[in-house]
Amino acid sequence: MSERSERPVGAAERSERPVGAASTAKPLDVAIIGAGFAGIGAAIRLRQKGITDFALFERGDRVGGTWRDNTYPGAACDIPSRLYSFAFAPNPDWSHTYSGSGEILGYIESMVRKFDIGPSIRFDHTVIGMEFDEASGLWDITFAADRRKVKARTVVVASGPLSNASFPNMPGIETYEGHKIHSARWDHDYDFTGKKVAVVGTGASAVQIIPELVERAASVKVFQRTPGWVLPRANRRTSAATRRLYRQAPITQRLARDAWFWGHESVALGVVWNTPLTRVVESVALLHLRSQVGDPWLRRQLTPDFRAGCKRLLISNDYYPALQRENCKLITWPIARLSPNGIRTAEGIEHQADCIVFATGFDVSKAGAPIPITGRDGRVLGDEWSRGAYAFKSVAVSGYPNLFLTFGPNSGPGHNSALVYMEAQIEYLTDAIGVLLARDLRMLEVRRDRQDRYNARLQQRLGSTTWNSGCRSWYLTEDGFNSTMYPGFGTQYVRQLARVELDDYVLTPRDAVRLTGADSGIALSLR
Repeated sequence: MSERSERPVGAAERSERPVGAASTAKPLDVAIIGAGFAGIGAAIRLRQKGITDFALFERGDRVGGTWRDNTYPGAACDIPSRLYSFAFAPNPDWSHTYSGSGEILGYIESMVRKFDIGPSIRFDHTVIGMEFDEASGLWDITFAADRRKVKARTVVVASGPLSNASFPNMPGIETYEGHKIHSARWDHDYDFTGKKVAVVGTGASAVQIIPELVERAASVKVFQRTPGWVLPRANRRTSAATRRLYRQAPITQRLARDAWFWGHESVALGVVWNTPLTRVVESVALLHLRSQVGDPWLRRQLTPDFRAGCKRLLISNDYYPALQRENCKLITWPIARLSPNGIRTAEGIEHQADCIVFATGFDVSKAGAPIPITGRDGRVLGDEWSRGAYAFKSVAVSGYPNLFLTFGPNSGPGHNSALVYMEAQIEYLTDAIGVLLARDLRMLEVRRDRQDRYNARLQQRLGSTTWNSGCRSWYLTEDGFNSTMYPGFGTQYVRQLARVELDDYVLTPRDAVRLTGADSGIALSLR
């Protein structure tokens, strides 16, 4: 598949779909919120398992999610393409070891075409609320722009953990008179030529953006709060012979994918827990730093004071060289506030800027829900998650029957591909939906005691990981609760989702009432 070789899957195709098809009186079997990787993957696996009465509701005008939104210069994945793709939809034509955002978006669009998911997607449908009706066992889904409500027997929330981006809440940001750009909402019409640019943040997006900006802007000032561990990146072009071999003998691509998986899986021993292998990871990063940065003072400013893995590892060969360009300067003083002309740092200096690029500021659902969700007995998920999100195996939440999450709480890997975890979630939730439909259940709800037991053990395990070792990161809430990461190997995460254990759930038939009061895990039949 060549990069963006075919027309985008999106607004141009909407006229081919019947208007108002999503608003029929008959409830859907499955409503999928979001048409990114997770939503498209869930739709494919549902169809392959014989479940076809579903619709995907996408707020944008085309598919792709994160990879549709993040089009900043240099945008790419820091996981090898062989791993950053679904095992059930292999792509033999990745052009490089690590693919750019355009090629990844093209892969998502190719899945939509190959598996004929397009007719099931409803674009420009922004979900603004969901409410569960216990009497009918249906979810009522409300959309913006006065679109008709939709009822569904089950819902898959596949909106993604980094789907909502906003400018950070910094003092004086409303007074700044220059141009503001967020990395996830890039302004391709803005000309950086000859401009003074400030970049706020030095995370995964920033290390890709900064090398591109120094090539075009008159000056670039990089505002760093804390340095990160940066590892070298070997991004080789995939030869035509290799791509041909993958097409003709798919098993070879599977073996290559497995090799990458186990290589990354071994890294967990150095970044998930503080072990002697952590020193190896840090030594590689320090050697990379020393080989690229000659100035001792700049090396000191770029050396982290926390263990590798505590914050997200960064992968880049051109970030350090970019910082040493004549038109680039690293600023390590804390930002005090924004002013009309730029950024004031804590020592009282104002750094003037024509444009500020914010490579930070994502509304990650560590606390609160991504959309308003009202469950059984009027409970509100945002309230229950206000001090930190939680779920059963990242996928289901007690009190919210027939609702399933992709990339839910504590499903983040610190060492392997997110799509490996996501694929396990998709297999699990599509199996669970299959049980609900095959048995004609009104409600399938995870038991509260199983959920509590799972999370108590999870938080206990998180206490011994590098993520909870004291550094400040977006993995944690303000009071230090980790609702983001999974404390173990990818193989462990996949194994726990290998099958739906019905003992973990309350199964309520359509003609039965659920006992009220404490979550006893009992459904009372009226027959």
